[in-house]
Amino acid sequence: MLSERNSYFNKWEKRVLPFLLLLPAFTLIIGIVAYPIIRAIYLSFHSFNPLKPSIFKFVGLENYIRVLNDPIFIIALKNSIIWIVGVVFFQFLGGLLGAIILKQNFKGRAFVRGLSLIPWVTPSVLIAIMWIWMLDGNYGIINDILLKLGLISRYIPWLAQKDTSLPAVMIADIWRGIPFFAIMLLAAMEAIPDELYEAARIDGANSFMIFLNITWPLILPTVIITTMLRIIWTANHMDLVLIMTDGGPGFSSLIIPLMSYHTAYKQLNFGYGSTIAILQGVFLVIIISLYLRLLRKGESIY
Repeated sequence: MLSERNSYFNKWEKRVLPFLLLLPAFTLIIGIVAYPIIRAIYLSFHSFNPLKPSIFKFVGLENYIRVLNDPIFIIALKNSIIWIVGVVFFQFLGGLLGAIILKQNFKGRAFVRGLSLIPWVTPSVLIAIMWIWMLDGNYGIINDILLKLGLISRYIPWLAQKDTSLPAVMIADIWRGIPFFAIMLLAAMEAIPDELYEAARIDGANSFMIFLNITWPLILPTVIITTMLRIIWTANHMDLVLIMTDGGPGFSSLIIPLMSYHTAYKQLNFGYGSTIAILQGVFLVIIISLYLRLLRKGESIY
């Protein structure tokens, strides 16, 4: 009888207990991730103003048709593509260069490695304020340096003119994100055995050949994961754009997350704002899928 009870308990422990242990995390994921997504999809098919909750009208695909024909959304989409591709690409290049430099043996290396994380850990509000001051058209330090170097003939209002507002915010975000790439890639480089480098040098390989044939293939999985994370984060966050330009002047620096925010929380059109957010998610999935396909082709070379 006792053995039957033990057998029953062992079966229960193997089949049921794991699910009970996962239940708190599963509930948290449902509440934080799944419910907002389902709610946003639901709202995207309705016209909803929180100040007029009694007027909750089902409009079907009307919001989606309206978005795809909205010239402001087209501008925001174009800006978002420039924003994501430009920021992530230059963050990666800067991070790769930084990782190579931080891997070298020099005095105070540990201190420099810690110091390099300051842009990444600094709150977005402080970064935005700092770059607003540096890019100011009247007394900004960037204008002062460029003027003294003879690269410009007059002060430029970087954040107040259409041609430079988005690139100026991109520079601020690139500066903030480089340390993340640098530390991730540095960790991957540190995991590569020194014996591989020594053998390559004995065979007469130069630094470029060593990087191309040893370092790059071995850090590629980290590059893929890190770049995917940065694409997702860059596509979703709007804090620097909101604080530095608020999408202006005009719509020159407007990106999709900021347009969704303005529509929902300033115009109080939560249905249309949710539609913009859903389409952003769809475009993001497409971008990541294309990125992974290109990387798979690159991996086949190695």
